[in-house]
Amino acid sequence: MELTIAGVGTRLGGRWVVDGVDATPPTGALTGLLGPNGAGKTTLLRLVAGLLVPQAGAVMVSDDEPATGPTSTAGAVPQRQVPVHLLPRRHRARRIALLEQESSSAVPLTVRDVVALGRIPYRSWWGTDDDPAAVDRALEAAEAAHLADRAWATLSGGERQRVQIARALAQEPALLLLDEPTNHLDVAAQLHLLAFVRNLGTTTVAALHDLNLAAAFCEHVLVLSAGRLAAAGHPADVLTPPLLRQVYGVEAE
Repeated sequence: MELTIAGVGTRLGGRWVVDGVDATPPTGALTGLLGPNGAGKTTLLRLVAGLLVPQAGAVMVSDDEPATGPTSTAGAVPQRQVPVHLLPRRHRARRIALLEQESSSAVPLTVRDVVALGRIPYRSWWGTDDDPAAVDRALEAAEAAHLADRAWATLSGGERQRVQIARALAQEPALLLLDEPTNHLDVAAQLHLLAFVRNLGTTTVAALHDLNLAAAFCEHVLVLSAGRLAAAGHPADVLTPPLLRQVYGVEAE
């Protein structure tokens, strides 16, 4: 899915928490969303997901629904971009998955039940034949199949994070949004998760706090500072000592 963030801004509590952000994350690649706490990363992810409506600019995504209008001589329908918040809710839920930071542990469900929530946008009242297979594929991909029959409330923080990744994958999204996905994971699990996400071939934007992980796994990074885009590009070009001094207030070699 192609994603264009065009002059996006929104205010919360009377101040601009995201202010005039322009960005075009590369399609089919992992983009790291960086910045100190309070920079606006979570709010920007929610704007991209269509959960918040921007008060300035627009978040545009390619839409694969049939479009009216002329086609090519081969009969193909030209791809169009539409504001994400104007996509029908069910269609948006099929195309975009957002993994947020917090999840309640007091849910009386099994792990399989939690992952199956990712299939809700595809269901009729009676479910679909593909639901169990899609859930199994997602559990296997996230290396959580061994947890399938466990009660959600009994999982550790790292196990819950892995299951939430599986739930997002069960949606079979074209755009994957991850808010601090490596939280609660040990070092080996962090490396495995980001390598897995990078190799999905899905357009992915992940808010990360570890700059070393971003440099190692992201093809592209966006750096926010006080709601504004401070820099964008390949990590090797962006994560320079002057940028780290400007945004994070730290000296680095």
